[in-house]
Amino acid sequence: MADNHNHHDHGHDHDHAHAHPHKSHTTEYIVIFFILTILTGVELMIPGLSTPYAYKAAGLIGLAAGKACIVAYFYMHLKEETVWLKIIAAVPITAVMYAVGLILESAYR
Repeated sequence: MADNHNHHDHGHDHDHAHAHPHKSHTTEYIVIFFILTILTGVELMIPGLSTPYAYKAAGLIGLAAGKACIVAYFYMHLKEETVWLKIIAAVPITAVMYAVGLILESAYR
């Protein structure tokens, strides 16, 4: 009765000894930040190009989609998930890309 110590606590430290060590993502995050910054700079230059509007729109949409994928993959830790979760995350992205394609096709008929 005097012993109120929880017996489940004894294995707690043992579990952490076999866990994977924590990996710092700081360097990776900084590299990705600069990549996203460069892609944003490219996005800002596209409207000034002397190319048809459709090419500008396609380029901006492609860059935005690429940046969104980079953010999801690295900052939202999708790269550390299982293949099935990656597939589940890709389904809505594919649907949006299909919808954008349909909109662009109907706009330029």
